[in-house]
Amino acid sequence: MTNPVDTASASAPVLLSIGQIAVRVKDLPRAVRFYREVLGLGYLFEAPGLAFFQCGGVHLMLSGAEEPEFDHAASVLYFDVAEIQGAYRTLLQRGIHFRDEPHVVHRAGDRALWMSFFDDGEGNVFAIRCWRPA
Repeated sequence: MTNPVDTASASAPVLLSIGQIAVRVKDLPRAVRFYREVLGLGYLFEAPGLAFFQCGGVHLMLSGAEEPEFDHAASVLYFDVAEIQGAYRTLLQRGIHFRDEPHVVHRAGDRALWMSFFDDGEGNVFAIRCWRPA
């Protein structure tokens, strides 16, 4: 019996990158202000019940849950920053509630991964992260 899956095509990359991430929000106007003014993400546009932001090569779509099964916090998003201590201080000054201070979560050879987690006010927990020399 032969395998119906062509192994050459099965191993070829199909998913090239993440183009958009949906983030569930309950208060869209409040969330738009937070993502635009506090996080400083590039505002793209709004449509009824939706708002879109640019974060690097990825769009963030803010929306309410259309179905009860989607009415839960978003996955943790990890935002890369150039310098974590400076980003942490800037975001603190903008009113972000951090759960912790920047700290090392992993060491790999001569570098260390630093992170700090924060709340977006909509029940979602995100993080800033940065690789630094160990």
